[in-house]
Amino acid sequence: MADAKKSKNPVVHVALTRRDEVPLDFPRAWIEFPDPQDADQVFRCDLTWLTSRWTCIYGRGCHGIDATKPDDGCCVLGAHFSDKSDEKRNKKYAAMLTEADWQYSSTGRKKGITEKDEEGQRKTRVVDGACIFLNRKGFEGGEGCSLHNLALRLGKQPLEVKPDVCWQLPVRRTFEHLTRTDGTEILLISISEYDRRGWGAGGHDLDWYCSGSTEAHVATEPVYVTERGTLIELMGKAGYDVLVVHCEARVAALTAARTVAAKKVGAKARAASLAAFAPHPADPA
Repeated sequence: MADAKKSKNPVVHVALTRRDEVPLDFPRAWIEFPDPQDADQVFRCDLTWLTSRWTCIYGRGCHGIDATKPDDGCCVLGAHFSDKSDEKRNKKYAAMLTEADWQYSSTGRKKGITEKDEEGQRKTRVVDGACIFLNRKGFEGGEGCSLHNLALRLGKQPLEVKPDVCWQLPVRRTFEHLTRTDGTEILLISISEYDRRGWGAGGHDLDWYCSGSTEAHVATEPVYVTERGTLIELMGKAGYDVLVVHCEARVAALTAARTVAAKKVGAKARAASLAAFAPHPADPA
């Protein structure tokens, strides 16, 4: 690293910079509110992420987390099951897939849909370098997740059919048991961006990741609207309804602030007008 600092052409980590990803650390706006359905729970929600313009661009410019397999999106590692019920549900719907809509149906029927990783955790089987449920580009039955396609065919939400980690991404829910200074115990439930760090140490090795890429922040509606089904499943309808109130207020304020900022002269002045609202840096200006 010392040599790199002295060089006129310093070494750059290509995987993190080649696709216009923003830094992992930047100002974020959060809101906390009690769970309307459980007085012992508090939601802590990342408004910067939930009001951002991120959208999944699989098949529409997604580069994939492995540069050698750009058409496989974030499916190259297989999906770890959250618990036994998650695995059981996936097996149930896998049994409904046919050869016409599942490229690797013969492998799945013969070897099963699951395997264990190096640490013994159960996950979906990886075949030919990606999840067994991923139909590759050119498959006549339709490319992409065969379980996702099945859900749409059955008139269900994908979250009812796919592994938990798959339908939650890139929204992340974490839990923390806290004891207040008065001795009150609560469960703090955080709803935030599932960025590279959500993948653990392996997040450093991803060649590209969508949540922080400007290329994926192109939706016409914010995340709290497009991911409504996901958020209701993670928070409950009552909790989501409270979140919507805060998100709508923030969007209105941010829109007004951007109108004011547009009239400012100079990039610094415009940035200063928006600083208090902590907009997602990957969003359009």
